[in-house]
Amino acid sequence: MLTVFNAILAAFGAVTLIFGDVRDALFLGVIVANATIGITQESRAKRALDRLASLVAPRATVVRGGVERELATSEVVPGDLLRLKAGDQVVADGELVQASDLRLDESVLTGESESVRRAPGESVHSGAFAVQGSGAFTVTAVGADSFAERLLGEARSLRHPRSPLERAVNRLLYALVGLVVLLGTLLAFSLRHRHAGLHEAVATSTAGVVSLIPEGLMVLVSLTYAVAAARMARRGVLAQQLNAIESLASVEVLCVDKTGTLTESALRVAEIAPADGQPHGAPASALARLAANASSRNDTLQAIADAHPAEPEAVLGEVPFSSRRGWSAIQLEDATYYLGSPELFSLGNLEQLAVEHQGRGRRVLALARSRVSLPVEDPGERPAPDSEPLALVVLAERLRPNVRHTIAFLLEEGVEVKVLSGDAPQTVAMIAGDVGIPVRGVGVGCDIPSDPADRAEWALQASVVGRISPEGKRDVVQALTGAGRYVAMLGDGVNDVLALKAARLAIAQGSGAQMSRSVADLVLVSGDFAIIPTLVAEGRRALRNLQRVTKLYVTKSAFATFLILTIGITSTAYPLLPRQLSLVASLTIGIPTFFLALAPSSGPWRPEGFVRRVGRWAVPAGTIAGVGVVSGYLFALHDLDFSVIRARTIATIVLVAVGLYLVLALEAAGSRRRSALVGGMCLSLAGAFAAALAIAPMRSFFGLGVPTPGVIATAAVAGLLAIGALALAGFTPTAGEPRGVDS
Repeated sequence: MLTVFNAILAAFGAVTLIFGDVRDALFLGVIVANATIGITQESRAKRALDRLASLVAPRATVVRGGVERELATSEVVPGDLLRLKAGDQVVADGELVQASDLRLDESVLTGESESVRRAPGESVHSGAFAVQGSGAFTVTAVGADSFAERLLGEARSLRHPRSPLERAVNRLLYALVGLVVLLGTLLAFSLRHRHAGLHEAVATSTAGVVSLIPEGLMVLVSLTYAVAAARMARRGVLAQQLNAIESLASVEVLCVDKTGTLTESALRVAEIAPADGQPHGAPASALARLAANASSRNDTLQAIADAHPAEPEAVLGEVPFSSRRGWSAIQLEDATYYLGSPELFSLGNLEQLAVEHQGRGRRVLALARSRVSLPVEDPGERPAPDSEPLALVVLAERLRPNVRHTIAFLLEEGVEVKVLSGDAPQTVAMIAGDVGIPVRGVGVGCDIPSDPADRAEWALQASVVGRISPEGKRDVVQALTGAGRYVAMLGDGVNDVLALKAARLAIAQGSGAQMSRSVADLVLVSGDFAIIPTLVAEGRRALRNLQRVTKLYVTKSAFATFLILTIGITSTAYPLLPRQLSLVASLTIGIPTFFLALAPSSGPWRPEGFVRRVGRWAVPAGTIAGVGVVSGYLFALHDLDFSVIRARTIATIVLVAVGLYLVLALEAAGSRRRSALVGGMCLSLAGAFAAALAIAPMRSFFGLGVPTPGVIATAAVAGLLAIGALALAGFTPTAGEPRGVDS
């Protein structure tokens, strides 16, 4: 409601109601109708998104009476004991009572991007995320008393960056505001110079300025985004930024994690291969002890615990798994057990077996034992040097349903898919090949070049990168973006968060970590990767339709400019009254664009060069329409000696005919079915206008004359001449775009 255009329209509406003909203030009703429709649709979309957001809202693991339970954040109260594991959000302020290699991402509170190690006795604040380790804290403040809530006022002043289309539309609107001021001033000077009467001055200035303004364009942009978000919500996709809908149409490179995206996140233990000299059953027993005593289980440890259960024991030390280090460890009374990447250990006879399993696409981990205690403070980057390999643990993954179809769709649409995974490069390459991703280059995270130019070239060449750290994923995404690619990142774990933040479009799995969901623009609540083709199609439909309807609105502004420069600054009566312009705009722009913006569509969708393409379509179309209207009007007024009312009737008929023809020409690039439906809509709108001409009260309201044979013949000739000129310029229902203009 609070836009510059609405302020201008409201001012002219007030002047018209006070000094002019009340019927000429009809455009105020159109504004109210547009705003009502837009607000209603956005409210409906918000309710749908709120319902979906509740499914992925942060939950807290609370210990009450010695029993763990998951509660909504609103149910947490001071004094509760809350447990944290990697990926969890800190939902309240508190004091740590337990911390095992706990690192928090507090960037949302402090702006510092590096994670911070926290120890027992230190304070934690709501809004932070656990990125590594585990811990527990006693709640000291919740809700309005929490640190994050006190920062909320400042946070609300921050805005998500505008998307390319939003910036292009804003540039277009700023240009039109400048045009309104310039031509409005010129028109006012002309009216004052020729001492026009008050009634004529109000009618002429209102007709000239109001027709310059694309009053429904802003409503349609937000309406299209809102409806697209609601459609996605019905398919289980939460849009946390509305302009993410447009970003889907612009994606050129999609970076994905392997586990949980291409493959099922649930794992199973396929094999335990013992090292030489290990007693039968000893490695499985050690593995069971490690999994049973881990304070925080990831998917790997959960699969091991399910396959090999054991009773908890006294834990003397623990290093939770970190994708940066690539291993985890548990210190029990008799030994310290390590579980991590095979490359970190001297495997002896198991080394070749690890390579073979990785080559078959299996996830392989090494189990090792050490007699050295874990460090109390920083555990370092590598396991203890004396670690003795006990076994290889081979875990199997299943491809997600329809993942091959999804990858094939993305490749057909020109979207390049890259896999960034912490697993072994051979494993990742095997899975990528299985799902249909062309494996052109296989990289290793430690080989990422430090030079920005070399890094960009490296990132462009590698389609698969294994053994990559969270920082490496971020570097690859940033390098691709720096090379001019529009990059989306799809992930579900804490190790994907840095890359999600760096991407132009962040997509998170609903089943993933709270932290990944919180930074994402889109959340796949159902966790189904196969929904991606539908999302891409929805984004491109929205962008394609917005590009088309914008052309009609700017054509109206170009037509108004031509009218002001040719008739408005002369002493000749203005060809159209404000109410007549409102009628024509509703029939040829308002109603058609409302349906066209929300309808299925096909054809080009490119986001670049938006303003240029709109201008190259709209300016000649609006000018030719203006020539047709002015020619018919002046011929009727001066050569046929028709009255002003009859001449304005001719101008209105010509403008309706040309406007509906432009709608047909605009839709020529669409599907045959859509073109047929648009043709039927235009016939219905032409019938509605014919009814307005035929019914006396309506004709009188709009200031139109009786459609005599002379009026109809003159309008037909002028309209056909204008349509013929449009056809010669390339605006035809079989071409859709003027010659030489990219569609």
